[in-house]
Amino acid sequence: MDLLLQNVRLRGREGLFDIAVEDGRIARIGPGLPAGGATVLQAGGRLATESFCNPHLHLCKVHTVDMLDPQALRAYHGDDMGAAMTAIELAARVKERYDERWIVENVRKCLEKAAVNGNTHVRGFADVDARARFEGVKALLRAREEFRGIVDVQVVAFPQDGVVREPGAADLVDRAMEMGCDVVGGIPWIEWTEADERTHVDEMMRLAVKHGKDVSMLVDDAGDPGLRTLEMFAVAAVGHGWEGRCLAHHARAMALWPTPYVKKVSALLKRARMGVVSDPHTGPLHARVKELVAEGNLVCLGQDDVADAYYPYGRNSMLEVAFLASHLLWMTTFPEMEVLYDMITVNGARAMNVPGFGLAEGNPAHLVVVDAPSVWHAIWHHEAPRFVISHGRLVAEGGRLTALAAERGPR
Repeated sequence: MDLLLQNVRLRGREGLFDIAVEDGRIARIGPGLPAGGATVLQAGGRLATESFCNPHLHLCKVHTVDMLDPQALRAYHGDDMGAAMTAIELAARVKERYDERWIVENVRKCLEKAAVNGNTHVRGFADVDARARFEGVKALLRAREEFRGIVDVQVVAFPQDGVVREPGAADLVDRAMEMGCDVVGGIPWIEWTEADERTHVDEMMRLAVKHGKDVSMLVDDAGDPGLRTLEMFAVAAVGHGWEGRCLAHHARAMALWPTPYVKKVSALLKRARMGVVSDPHTGPLHARVKELVAEGNLVCLGQDDVADAYYPYGRNSMLEVAFLASHLLWMTTFPEMEVLYDMITVNGARAMNVPGFGLAEGNPAHLVVVDAPSVWHAIWHHEAPRFVISHGRLVAEGGRLTALAAERGPR
């Protein structure tokens, strides 16, 4: 074996266990495993779990908040989010300065934080439009290769400014997919009319089928109870036979929908096997997470933004996201904390279609040993994990990258 985690606690199990890692996979889980020639990592009774997954991060925009005035933040964080579209238009000004060279430096800094914080899987959005061109895409594709095996990045080709509103945007997304992007993006609610919203959804679904890729769409991200693009997206997923390959993000207008309609959409989401990513810390409205969970829907949490025009904070730490969500969603009982922890680990992985993800023998070894004995303490203190293991290799320890991770390079 390569690594042996000794004396870890496991969720839902009494006592202390060892976890043996060999050839990038979890070889054995049990008490008192022999070390052999393995590198031994002493957990000392700390909790070991799957690593963290972040299915929603606008990665081409990280660390750009100081490049803009605060107008976009004021508009997006208004009490009723009625100016969300204005905020997007204001924030888009940064793209006039887009250049792969400075974007990739910001992305590297953000992904280093991801590794240190145990976040081994990230779905990163790159704007694709007339202003952004392919600068963000090129930066994210470059960083994806540099961090391969440390932080796995799924690059989303994202038409932030719309598809009908910006003629030619669909062709740009098509080209971005040919360049190597992993996921087709979308933001249908930003279009002017309901017919245009449907065109947006259909065009992006067509490209997903053409390229055989998953889809991530930002839906209903404003304080408008009349928005219905989540329903459109789910119907299109079923219509194109893309069940289980589509992920909805935000759905903030759901907070204003009548309960019967929420239940209808919940049933439709299950029919489409479509998950929902909520980011309640980045806006005053959010999806009705507790109700969706109670209905049996797949729900996960995302970081959304790191120091950009929509949110001035963020460390790419999913424990921090769970800590904030615990307050904002009023999920503060111990069972609810366990649900939150699922949202930043196994649920996120399911939403991103990460293969073989889970703390079980035979699965790829994507693990963290948090600096705490329980989920409660882990969320409470939301500190960097004691150990972070990605693809069976130790990539961070005690809040610092290991030499393996620090010496990464294009591969």
